[in-house]
Amino acid sequence: MNWITKFIKPKIKSLFEKKSSKTEGNLWATCGCKNLIYKEDLVSNHKVCPKCGAHHKLTCKERFETFFDNKEFELIEFPLPKDDPLNFEDKKKYTDRLNAARKLTGQDDAILIAKGKVQNIDMVVGAQDFRFIGGSFGAASGEAFIAGAQHAIENKMPYVFFSCSGGQRMMESSIALMQMSRTALAVSELKKNNIPFVVVLTDPTTGGVTASWAMLGDILIAEPKATIGFAGRRVIQDTVRETLPDSFQTAEYVKDHGGIDLVVERQYLNSTIGTLLNVLLKKAEAQAKQDSNVTVDKSLQAAS
Repeated sequence: MNWITKFIKPKIKSLFEKKSSKTEGNLWATCGCKNLIYKEDLVSNHKVCPKCGAHHKLTCKERFETFFDNKEFELIEFPLPKDDPLNFEDKKKYTDRLNAARKLTGQDDAILIAKGKVQNIDMVVGAQDFRFIGGSFGAASGEAFIAGAQHAIENKMPYVFFSCSGGQRMMESSIALMQMSRTALAVSELKKNNIPFVVVLTDPTTGGVTASWAMLGDILIAEPKATIGFAGRRVIQDTVRETLPDSFQTAEYVKDHGGIDLVVERQYLNSTIGTLLNVLLKKAEAQAKQDSNVTVDKSLQAAS
């Protein structure tokens, strides 16, 4: 056996085998139901498993493409605070984690804000990418959320936000916790200006995000089977010393116990939210007209 047969041919064969297996793997995706799904089928179905109905996570831009009319939207810029204000380091430097997350997602932080039309209604929409350090909420996320609220108020547009987060970002400590009150104040300003605020809770929505803006919407909607809660299931079970039901902290369980208003499949979010906002906006317009008429009547009475 010469060196070509012994070394070169096996090497070439192994290279082709690796390339083939990699290409084949890219054609398929896995799901919690343990079924292989053809990736094109998953994408064409808004990343919802056609076999079990599980709603897989979306990137921010995928969320916008799924939600906005004709997939058309424009990103809204927001100020970025200083990275790593506390010089935090555990197993890795926080700056290294930020750089890795930015490389993975192509975003400066976990949140993107965009504007566009839904059922022909102009609105501002925010979304979180769970791949960015678990969608955790820090100072940059706070600036993004507030920038979206300001844009909605200034342009009198509804504000819709898709939550997907493990909670506040531990690497920023109290700075991250401060964002809970800042975002709650931003929601208060929306309400003062009669701007509809709709939150869509996706899997997962937990921690400080649930304890602040995510549960303050005028309408609370969740995707099917999304995990919604504050503390983890195990922590709660060990605290109350009771066996919790299997459905505990699922969207359906939270809805049945009055925590949210609706559970809506991803493909119907555009039409459902569009319809709800049409009703809210018409009601607000009618109320404004009625208030205007009352003011005119009072002025005429005072003049007479």
